[in-house]
Amino acid sequence: MIIEAHSEEEMKAFGARIAALCHGGEVLELIGDVGAGKTTLAKGLATGLGVDEDVQSPTFTISRVYDARNGLRMAHYDFYRLGEAGLMSDELSEVVRDPHTVTLIEWAGVVEKTLPVDRLTLNFVSPTESTRRIIVEAHGPRSRAIEKAL
Repeated sequence: MIIEAHSEEEMKAFGARIAALCHGGEVLELIGDVGAGKTTLAKGLATGLGVDEDVQSPTFTISRVYDARNGLRMAHYDFYRLGEAGLMSDELSEVVRDPHTVTLIEWAGVVEKTLPVDRLTLNFVSPTESTRRIIVEAHGPRSRAIEKAL
């Protein structure tokens, strides 16, 4: 499936659509260059999950966790600056199995072995300065249900 967003508002709205389909335990792998829209989508997802905090990219902090609706949490990881995940890989291994957490992972190559098979991969491409194309690929039954509902 391919989705096009022509503005930040459309990207956030797409994130909110995904959030409406999340119940906890979902893992989203966000792939794309710096500035491709990953954090913008994360902000929309957070809004859709009922996060009250300002969502920021965890590029320098590696991870951020936000309280969401109905006892859910949103965990946002960014491994851009890491050559290897080390202890963060252990933490991530626990978080992706938590049924109360929706997990977003940017630059997941360093933790590829930790990622669950059932995950929704969102590959961001920037065909123009203002347009973003998101290639959605589901891996597993839970992710396929989200993709089908989108």
